[in-house]
Amino acid sequence: MGADALQSFDSMEGLYVHPILTPTTAASATPARTLSGFSIAGIITAFSYAAHYLPFAPFRIPADSGFRRPVSAAIIAIILGLAARGLGWAPPQSLDQCKRLVKRLMPLLIVLTGAGLDLALIPAIGAKTLGIIVACIAIAFFSALLFGRLIGTLPKTSILIGVGTAICGTSAIIAAAPILDAEDEDITLSVGTVNLLGLLLLFCFPLIAGLFNMRGNDFGVWAGTSIHAVPQVVAAGFAHSERAGTLATLVKLVRVTLLAPFLILLMFAYARRAGKEAGRYKIQFSRMVPPFLWGFLLMALLTTLQAVPTLSFRLASWAPEAVREFQIPLAGLLVDGGNVLLTIVMAAMGLEVNLRTMSKVGKQALVTGLAACVTLSLFSWLMIAALLV
Repeated sequence: MGADALQSFDSMEGLYVHPILTPTTAASATPARTLSGFSIAGIITAFSYAAHYLPFAPFRIPADSGFRRPVSAAIIAIILGLAARGLGWAPPQSLDQCKRLVKRLMPLLIVLTGAGLDLALIPAIGAKTLGIIVACIAIAFFSALLFGRLIGTLPKTSILIGVGTAICGTSAIIAAAPILDAEDEDITLSVGTVNLLGLLLLFCFPLIAGLFNMRGNDFGVWAGTSIHAVPQVVAAGFAHSERAGTLATLVKLVRVTLLAPFLILLMFAYARRAGKEAGRYKIQFSRMVPPFLWGFLLMALLTTLQAVPTLSFRLASWAPEAVREFQIPLAGLLVDGGNVLLTIVMAAMGLEVNLRTMSKVGKQALVTGLAACVTLSLFSWLMIAALLV
């Protein structure tokens, strides 16, 4: 195998250095000091949050109750990470550190995601709407698998696009990736696809609703069942009306709570498929249910039962009276911590992905996501017209 072919494998595992092509003086040379992968990911995270809080559009959009920030820091982080890798700002030795960072933070991130789920929301929206949500989840997932197979998208990328389209975008992809043993390339392609399409739907849905004079209740269910991420659903819903925004948020949160049972079904299906391919049907339960999923379910249950405590602080008498006593809900603190971890993980993933390699299969991923997205939107519209109008 030639040196050029070996160099092409730098996408995920770090740049390959051919031993014959390496100068003999390299061993004795003093290595230049460079930033580690952890430091670069941290810097990108800081810049991402700074951009997230910029006081102008599209980072800050006016709303009836003040303003919204539809562009998350995590999305900015993965874009900046990809740009830094493409511009050569990430040294080769930092790429392995980024991969280790992702593997270490991913389980903790998934557990913290459960702190933002309230399982009690599921029965609050009515049987018909709940049926529409479940049906839309199934259509979104299986349409992504079908179109991915027809178009030639990487199998695991298709699955992750289906998960992200069906449930809640990036968070669902991050939670499902360890179950599939997905590569970071699969994760990055699927995250980029669902977030790009989610932003597109954010702007298109209110326009379409205006053209067809869609009622607030119907639009709320349509946006809640079809748009990918929670901030995008909230932004699109309230762009239509207050009623639509409230209902869209509720429907989306119920959709998010179904992530846990969806992951369990995905584990059974994927483990059974892996067993068939290996010529055996024995499924190890410990392999199917990794520790991070138990943590995710436990955290969601504690949040639902309101068993996560609130931290109370009382400062010394010398502190100003206005801030002498205050409380911090631990559940909210865990959610915020999970968002920070998600931003760091997205930055590290962006840094370790080679855009040249990604571009070869990125078009298939985008077309797969677009086809699944259109299918989901049309199906949800028809279900609403049949059951709710």
